[in-house]
Amino acid sequence: MVGIGDMSGDVFGNGMLLSNQIKLIAAFNHLHIFIDPDPDPAASFAERERLFKLPRSGWNDYDASLISKGGGVFERSAKSIKLTPEMKKMLGVNVAQMNPTDLISAILKSQFDLLWNGGIGTYIKASQETHADVGDKANDGLRVNGCDLQCRVIGEGGNLGMTQMGRMEYARNGGRLNTDFIDNAGGVDCSDHEVNIKILLNGLVAAGDLTLKQRNKLLVEMTDEVSSLVLKNNYRQVQALTLAERRSLVSMSEYQRFINKLEAQGKLNRKLEYIPSEEVLEEQRLAGKGLSRPELSILVSYSKADLKERLLATELPDDPYVAKELVTAFPKQMREKFPEELKGHRLVREIVSTQVANEIVNLMGINFADRLTVSTGSDIGTLTRAYVLVRDTFRISELWKEIELLDYQVDASIQLEMMERLQYLVRHATRWFLRNRRGGLDCQQEIAVFAKPLQQVAEHLGELLCGEPKAQWEAAYQRYTDAGVPADLAKVVAGSNILFSALAVIEAAREEKVDMQLAAQAFFGLGERLELHWFSMQLNDLTVENHWQGLARDAFRDDLDWHQRA
Repeated sequence: MVGIGDMSGDVFGNGMLLSNQIKLIAAFNHLHIFIDPDPDPAASFAERERLFKLPRSGWNDYDASLISKGGGVFERSAKSIKLTPEMKKMLGVNVAQMNPTDLISAILKSQFDLLWNGGIGTYIKASQETHADVGDKANDGLRVNGCDLQCRVIGEGGNLGMTQMGRMEYARNGGRLNTDFIDNAGGVDCSDHEVNIKILLNGLVAAGDLTLKQRNKLLVEMTDEVSSLVLKNNYRQVQALTLAERRSLVSMSEYQRFINKLEAQGKLNRKLEYIPSEEVLEEQRLAGKGLSRPELSILVSYSKADLKERLLATELPDDPYVAKELVTAFPKQMREKFPEELKGHRLVREIVSTQVANEIVNLMGINFADRLTVSTGSDIGTLTRAYVLVRDTFRISELWKEIELLDYQVDASIQLEMMERLQYLVRHATRWFLRNRRGGLDCQQEIAVFAKPLQQVAEHLGELLCGEPKAQWEAAYQRYTDAGVPADLAKVVAGSNILFSALAVIEAAREEKVDMQLAAQAFFGLGERLELHWFSMQLNDLTVENHWQGLARDAFRDDLDWHQRA
């Protein structure tokens, strides 16, 4: 990898100590250029660790005896730097010497895996941007274009290391990256947790229920769990970007509609965020190109902010069942020691709204809420109740976590496919409740009715299905178990595209006062006899080119589901 910064910097230094397998071949700060063409991972890790602990260290403090043949530490103030054969090979150049500015540009444009930015300054722009557009005159001489980069991945620990258009250009050329505000979100999230915790604890100190010493001791004890909460949020956020990227092309028209809606409401300044015009986006869609990760990063952020704002304007945060989301923002010690005080937190509505909005966007995507409110005519509060109900009734949180725990055990594409199946289940089940509970939703009451029967159906789905649906379930189950997915998890996820139908089965069994297994056999048996599953697959395979076609397809699905239930 190549780095921007030095070991005395928190961002750069901590990043360089996350793995003892890193091969740091080059780095630069404002004073020096460090080059190590073939580093020994273990020895260089130990040296970086020493520099991190050394106050105000620079690359000139690096033990020269540990640098591989042909490398060294060079002054940026030098008139020219002689290139060794090893440096020429590493950079892919054939010149005898370079000035420091050109050398840094050559380093940035060379082939390597990861570019880690932990410094200050803007080093990458788009080819159509001028240096004046960037506004960082100090680095004009060494700045490169996104299209010239050959590295595979960019991690942005520092802010403003690239322009947004530079990111988009790099991504269009196959580079992997998010944005600085996504990669830096951990620090902001940590501050949010800290503020929310201190508001409550300071109130207890002021009331005499806690001493300042006890408060400070508690803060130290909760450090690791707060870190875990922050890391989970950030893990889920980039996971949401990956899921959105997988569907970027097929969801392009929906994303366009979402962008236009925010722009019309004055919530999004298209020019400020470098979102392409409607004409350009349409050209991209017709050319078979979706949105890049940097563009999706903008939409994920705006989607969360918009949803939180809409939820705050409703009575949803006051709903006793939904308000239980409050505790998910706090460490275990807080939940156990101050349960009643937490309920009285002066930001309770804001915290509940934030937690729910973040989860919906992270798990269900950028326009889940927007699309369902439009297609069902439901208000945002009712839709969110329906989502929370479905999440808890179908045990989505547990299933999702089980999939995440398969990291590095099964292929990532299998995990993402399983998550998409759960998204399909949640979308259709949420829609079912919105269509069938027009009079209002009581989450506690509905869970009491559906949770246990749904668990039974999920466990015995293979026995209840017949015909083509059963063959598809068996094929998916086999593929997942062959890939290393535990059997119990594979069984449920393999049937997730059918499992929402169990809601109609349970409802029919209750209405007719018959055994649920009998109702399930009748439901799935009729579906096979009348080829309703085949009909459903034809609807799913329809090409949807715009919002109205999407609404029409949803309406057809609703009709088909209602007829099978009847």
